[in-house]
Amino acid sequence: MTPRPFAQIDVFTDTPGYGNPVAVVLDGSGLDDAAMQRFARWTNLSETTFVLPPTEPAADYALRIFTPGGELPFAGHPTLGSCFAWLAAGGQPQRGDVIVQQCAKGLVPIRRQAVDGREHLAFAAPPSTRSDVAPVVLAQVAQALGVPAAQVQRAQLLDNGPAWLTLQLDNADTVLALEPDHAQLARLGQKVGVVGIHQAQGALPLIARSSREARAFTAAAGREAAPLIEVRAFAAPIGVTEDPVTGSLNASLAQWLIAAGELPASYIAAQGTALGRAGRVHVERDADGQVWVGGDCVRVVQGEVLL
Repeated sequence: MTPRPFAQIDVFTDTPGYGNPVAVVLDGSGLDDAAMQRFARWTNLSETTFVLPPTEPAADYALRIFTPGGELPFAGHPTLGSCFAWLAAGGQPQRGDVIVQQCAKGLVPIRRQAVDGREHLAFAAPPSTRSDVAPVVLAQVAQALGVPAAQVQRAQLLDNGPAWLTLQLDNADTVLALEPDHAQLARLGQKVGVVGIHQAQGALPLIARSSREARAFTAAAGREAAPLIEVRAFAAPIGVTEDPVTGSLNASLAQWLIAAGELPASYIAAQGTALGRAGRVHVERDADGQVWVGGDCVRVVQGEVLL
């Protein structure tokens, strides 16, 4: 076994113990798939990552992402947390304030800003596909969530590497009240995302205010505008009953609901509320139509692991 630099980062928060943690092995060279998967099961976090030398000239590093149940081609909070750990360990990007991650999904740009002395990161949402959900599948998922059909406003299967069957419910309170049957969701074999708009934010002036204050990712969660939407992510098929904060889901649902006119071009999403994790995800669609998903990161563990 070899000592390898290691960090654990809480993502989408500036406070240790909140947001979503990711375990980052900063030198995964020489580890085979089985060793990576075994370590990911041992950490038992929603994701564990391994930083490797890139094979693409434009990339600053390569990243492999594992859940306790398998490997992912892309995931959002591991992208931000791994980038944060790589920079903190002395990583030097080729393009200044834009870092390029290589993963199975392709090259993912990550931009950084200094905000109140903190490193603030946002990734460019990769392209996603959207498809309709078969009525029988939607009925099964709604039953597993325990939500009446009348409270489901729309649904799509969103895929930007991870695939999420995503439901927009009538409001954020319905989202927060869900008590899913995780065993049934596991049997269905489908990861499920849910989103609802906070009713207090439903008036246009408040939506406009949220848009202005979310823009440019300039505030930490405790000092910023109230979130516009509430998000939850249930991933029983990959061994994670509920993910605290999910960058990939927030990216694909932003692309979907901004295009549908349901959400403004810039807003803040809350996720992890039901788990006591108080994550805040900042979303912005720029003038070129690119959606950026970002938030704060904080290091909670630093050291070495033997692998």
